[in-house]
Amino acid sequence: MSHGRGDHNDEETPLLRVQNGDTSHKPTQLPTIQISVLVVPWIAESIVAHSISPYINQLVRELPIVGGDGRRVGYYTGIIISLHFVAEAVTSFHWNRLSDHIGRKPVFLMCLTGTIISIVLFGLSRSFLALVLSRCLHGAMKGHIGVVKSVMAELTDETNIVRGFSLLLMTWAIGYSLSPFIGGVLSKPQDRWPGVFSGPFWDEYPYFLPCLVSAAISCLSFIIVAIFLEEVLGEGSGDALDVRPEDAQKPLPLRSVLTRPVLISLANYAMISLLEMTSVALIPLIWSTSIQFGGLDLSPVSIGLWMSVYGCMDGIFQFSVSPHILGHFGPRYAFITSVAVSAASHIMFPLENLVRRHAAGGTNATTWMLILLHLFKPCGPLWWALTNDLPGAMYIYIVSAAPSKRSLGAVNGLAQTVSSVQRTVGPLAADSLFAFSVTNNVLGGKFVYVVLLALSCIGLCTATRLPRDRWRHGISQ
Repeated sequence: MSHGRGDHNDEETPLLRVQNGDTSHKPTQLPTIQISVLVVPWIAESIVAHSISPYINQLVRELPIVGGDGRRVGYYTGIIISLHFVAEAVTSFHWNRLSDHIGRKPVFLMCLTGTIISIVLFGLSRSFLALVLSRCLHGAMKGHIGVVKSVMAELTDETNIVRGFSLLLMTWAIGYSLSPFIGGVLSKPQDRWPGVFSGPFWDEYPYFLPCLVSAAISCLSFIIVAIFLEEVLGEGSGDALDVRPEDAQKPLPLRSVLTRPVLISLANYAMISLLEMTSVALIPLIWSTSIQFGGLDLSPVSIGLWMSVYGCMDGIFQFSVSPHILGHFGPRYAFITSVAVSAASHIMFPLENLVRRHAAGGTNATTWMLILLHLFKPCGPLWWALTNDLPGAMYIYIVSAAPSKRSLGAVNGLAQTVSSVQRTVGPLAADSLFAFSVTNNVLGGKFVYVVLLALSCIGLCTATRLPRDRWRHGISQ
């Protein structure tokens, strides 16, 4: 298939290119129907992933394995979450590599099927082993996360890829915002609506309803994908590439995929995933910790409300502001500035605690303003967009680093594997480091923040290896 550009495209041509750095082309219109089909399962996955958060600790607390000791809940919850990401890390590359061979849509549907089964089994689990196995199944079937990114890259070109990935970030935030309400409001429905959900089943499985709703949304996404999603592998869209018939079943070997651009992009993705997960883990932990130990002593309701509002606002800015920032300054500038600004957010934890310690009669207005500054960076849309552009900028680098279109699934699979490993290590390391700092009073309990600032500095050094705009022929411009 020719796009009339006067050049020859084959399987060794990089997926995304900027001709002589020219970004003045009029943006190509996004394929509305296919993009709409793509974001539905993306929202569904976000809901499945996060809807268990409001009740998982209470669910574990009610299990016999805890023995009535509430102090052990975090230990078992941590095992469930960590093993979930371990399963994802082990399988993600293979799912996405498979999509390079048999197509995106079959892998997409298989992973959605596994996701539906896993969340239903989670709602029916009444033992610790059953909870672990159901969440491991979900982690093992999350290959479609990388497939979504591959399809998005194949549906877009260099003029609209920023808009496409910003849309993914926005819709993921929508699911993140909806999930606390689904998980929190619908858990134990027999207590809220006894006239409708009475009977021994709901007494035995009090958390099945939010799982059922999450599964229903995933079923809807399965139907939409099965009917409307067109197989894009090998067909080309925008600047997608031609696939010669003789090369249709010849994805590049792994050793040919691990090029310098791919390795540098993966290293940066590993750093931002680690920084992101440490922040995600520390916010609820520190905010719920007592004031004397460096926290804010906030209630779960307050923390959940702040995080839900943040997810909603983040999604809006990802779609409305981030594309303009990336388009004007370029992904490298946005990424480096993002890491620098995010590093400053680590300082907010001890500052919030300091203000809270001296607040008379509870949390004062200054504390709330610092929390707003911490979450929303409200000093201007530029700061907000830059701080939250890390994932969007990295998606561009990852897909443009792929040596060819038929290696796109493998590259996205590697990226998802790297992210999963960091999601396994990050929360455990951050929580343990905070506990170590406070318990041993290292640097007045602030040693954890020194380590996080050091990690941010490493992230800045790694980011300098990225090209100004995106990868071209595997060589930075």
